[in-house]
Amino acid sequence: MVIDDERIVGEMAKLSLEQEGYIVETFVNAQPALTRLEEVPFDVVITDYKMKGVDGMEVLKNVRKRHPAVKVIMITAFANLDTAIEALRGEVHDFFPKPVKLKELKASIQRALLQPQGPGPDTDGGPSAH
Repeated sequence: MVIDDERIVGEMAKLSLEQEGYIVETFVNAQPALTRLEEVPFDVVITDYKMKGVDGMEVLKNVRKRHPAVKVIMITAFANLDTAIEALRGEVHDFFPKPVKLKELKASIQRALLQPQGPGPDTDGGPSAH
C-alpha cells in the first residue's frame, strides 16, 4: 500500500514495485487507505508524512494499534531531525526524504518482509508490498 497526496509518487512507486512482482494499491488520501487496510491484509504501508486530513503520523499510529505486524515506511519532503525522531518513536520501519530513491525503497521493503512478523492476525505469509 502506498499513500501519498502526490499522485505521481504513488504511481511511480506502484509501477516500479509491480515490476518486482509486488501487488500494490495506491491512495492519495489516508482515510480510504485505512478503510482498505481493514478489508485486506497488507504487509507494508508506505506513507507520506505530511498530507491534508489524516497525516502520516496518524497512519502510523493507526497501523501500530490495529495491525502491529504491518511494517510502515514513511517518506517526506519535509525531512528534518524532529520529523525523523517523531517517526522513529512511532516505530516506523524506515524513513526516507523525497525524492525517494526507488532502489533504496525496494531494499527497505525487502528488509521489512524478512523481519519476523509482530503479533497480529493480519499476516498471510505471502510477499507483497501492499
